Amino acid sequence: MLKYNEIATEIEQDILQRNLKQGTKLPKFEELIARYKVSKSTIVKALAILESRGVIYQVQGSGVFVRRRKKYGYINMLENQGFTSDLEEFKITTKVLGVEKIFPTEEIAEYLNCAPGDSLFHVQRIRYINAQALCIEESFFKSSIVPYLNEEIANESIFNYLKSALKLKIGFSDKYLHVIKMKEAESKLLEIETGSPGLFVEELFYLNSGEPFDFSKTTYHHEHSQFFLQSSNLK
Repeated sequence: MLKYNEIATEIEQDILQRNLKQGTKLPKFEELIARYKVSKSTIVKALAILESRGVIYQVQGSGVFVRRRKKYGYINMLENQGFTSDLEEFKITTKVLGVEKIFPTEEIAEYLNCAPGDSLFHVQRIRYINAQALCIEESFFKSSIVPYLNEEIANESIFNYLKSALKLKIGFSDKYLHVIKMKEAESKLLEIETGSPGLFVEELFYLNSGEPFDFSKTTYHHEHSQFFLQSSNLK
């Protein structure tokens, strides 16, 4: 992990552990530089990460301040590496419906910028929150980037596996959302009436090099999911 990422994580953990409130002023740049024994540019990058996450805000000439913490049990729609960290207070479990190697459809090949003959890992899962159905996930991973996946891996956090075992550097994602009416197949899996509303999210994930590696479709149970967004640098 890059040094400024480490420092950003340490500062965020310190804010959480000390339960710092909205508007609490953080130490000055000079103090942070001395504490972490790094350059000013490293601290600037760390604070930029925290600002983009909605953890802090910066006021020119006044300093760096803590932002209001998100509400309990809400999923951050700006997060692009899974929602497990947003729901740490809950018991998140997984039912794997299938893990198989396939060839892409024309739609998937276009999203992932791959050839029709390139193989993918197709993963289907149901995620549960405190034993209640939260969402259905369907993901397509390029096997040229993710060379191995099995049911055991899919039963846990796939993104933790990608980062820790495969050492992938996940960069950013494009996310598309719309509200749907549940079809019979979806409603059975989520244990809800056919025709019930749901939030359908398509997301394309990229490495920090800009190469797409995962296209996912997620359908959320409308009664068991809550979401939030935080904006930064409004002008």
